[in-house]
Amino acid sequence: MNSRELLIEDIEPAQLWGSHNKHLKTFQTHFPKLKILSRGHTIFLSGDDTEMGIFEDKLEKLIKHLNRYGSIGEVQMQALFSGIATETDLQITENSDIILHGNGGKIIRAKTPNQRKMVELLANNDILFAIGPAGTGKTYTAVALAVKALKNKEIKRIILARPAVEAGESLGFLPGDLKEKIDPYLRPLYDALDDMIQPEKLKQFIETRVIEIAPMAFMRGRTLDNAYVILDEAQNATDLQLKMFLTRMGPNAKFIITGDLTQIDLPKKQQSGLVKAVNILENIDGIVFQYLTYEDVVRHKLVKDIIKAYDKNG
Repeated sequence: MNSRELLIEDIEPAQLWGSHNKHLKTFQTHFPKLKILSRGHTIFLSGDDTEMGIFEDKLEKLIKHLNRYGSIGEVQMQALFSGIATETDLQITENSDIILHGNGGKIIRAKTPNQRKMVELLANNDILFAIGPAGTGKTYTAVALAVKALKNKEIKRIILARPAVEAGESLGFLPGDLKEKIDPYLRPLYDALDDMIQPEKLKQFIETRVIEIAPMAFMRGRTLDNAYVILDEAQNATDLQLKMFLTRMGPNAKFIITGDLTQIDLPKKQQSGLVKAVNILENIDGIVFQYLTYEDVVRHKLVKDIIKAYDKNG
């Protein structure tokens, strides 16, 4: 009887084997002549060499599917073990609106025409400004595009930043250290990532700085390359701050700047850097602007009506 040890590096064991080890049990059912044991990131096999080769092939297809879609359904599992399954058989039907599959197979898609334009524009340009009111999916779509690029190994890291400008509050009077003061303002970025990356993997990415979430001031003096870099709430960056941020761009990088020109929290004497950027950068090749409106709101239906009412009132 022969034996092998397989090291699983690209996926967490809990994601690979499913809840209550249902995927592992499926493998054991289809390979009765093999002894299959899983210990952490190592799989121990013993049995016939030919059977072990077939097992490795099926396992590789499963891992590839999970890395792309986050989960696998019964139909895809049946295709995997049918003996005639191809990569196409294992794919979930694609839709041009789908950006990626998040946790539990959740479909992350561009839901409105202007969100779809964001996706299209960034495919052919390196800097995208997405400007529109709250609830229009600017940040969520931007983060989804970054996560997709990371999963497809198009980039090596994701950098998410926000200006540390508070809406009518003072950071100095908030309790805690700098991280505890800043984290609430970065929370929307964490929330988006939670939908798209398994918790264990997200924790690992943050600890190893594959994903970095920080105030934009932390970008000063750096060169940001091989990365998707997102600046959220850019209306709260001053002209000099936004210029500093944009000039951090290195090779093989894409920048997405999101903002809402109706919610500027800067002191009245300071002009928003986003307002100036709209006026001076719009004719540069490779820099594109996508404007979203209340028609793109994907939150509660009342949010759309609220935005319309405020717009009507000036």
